[in-house]
Amino acid sequence: MKNLLLAAALVLGLAASAQTPATPIEVTTQTTATTPATAAQVTPVTTDQEKEYTKVQQSEIAPAVLKEAVGKYKGYQLVEALKASDGSDYKLVLTKDGKDVAAYFKSTGEFIKEVAA
Repeated sequence: MKNLLLAAALVLGLAASAQTPATPIEVTTQTTATTPATAAQVTPVTTDQEKEYTKVQQSEIAPAVLKEAVGKYKGYQLVEALKASDGSDYKLVLTKDGKDVAAYFKSTGEFIKEVAA
């Protein structure tokens, strides 16, 4: 009997502390003047969309990239080859059975990612 009363008191105590407020919480956004961020506070985010690519011929693609691309995309045809303006990576647009993919490789030949083109 003692355990039953203790358990009931525990349940009531938990229920009382877990109540939600009767009024909904309203979230508002306010713009406030802030001080400019310092270099230590800002983390640069680089994405492939920020890079500028220029079209190149197949003969201008780094041999390491070609070797990886041929191994990974056997049976695909090269539609377009693009090189990042900083020379750090390549974007190869490839096709097979009417489906195009864009494959990204570092200039060292390391595969980065693949997206539907």
